[in-house]
Amino acid sequence: MVIEVGSQAPDFEAESNKGKIRLSDFKGKRVVLYFFPKAFTPGCTRETQKFAEMYEKFKELNAEVIGVSADKLSAQERFAQKYNAQFPLVADPELKIINAYGVLSESGKSASRVTFVIDENGVVRAVIKGLRKAEEHVDKALEALRSM
Repeated sequence: MVIEVGSQAPDFEAESNKGKIRLSDFKGKRVVLYFFPKAFTPGCTRETQKFAEMYEKFKELNAEVIGVSADKLSAQERFAQKYNAQFPLVADPELKIINAYGVLSESGKSASRVTFVIDENGVVRAVIKGLRKAEEHVDKALEALRSM
């Protein structure tokens, strides 16, 4: 079951293209935690490119962007480098974080496309899913941050 608005965001520790990170390391900042199915696929590429293009806007709103997929760390590193993602892309091949947030895809092998907007205290303030275009998650996340 997907983590709901008002819930405490589950903490995690994982490897990313920026080294080991914990969600709790970002206490005091807002976090946009986006789950995506697979690096280098068309929708995930457009979504990550747009997060990269808009990254400064997120930083202006005291927010960090973190992407998570079931890809291995080597794929996340290549994906981040190719599309200039200045934010952490987390490798979750064991699906621990994906399962903790309730976003396992129907195939059971990857994440569904879901974005969580988390406040400074670690509380989920928005859950974005079911959009027609992957890159719309970026606009909706910015809207949610601006309304907080």
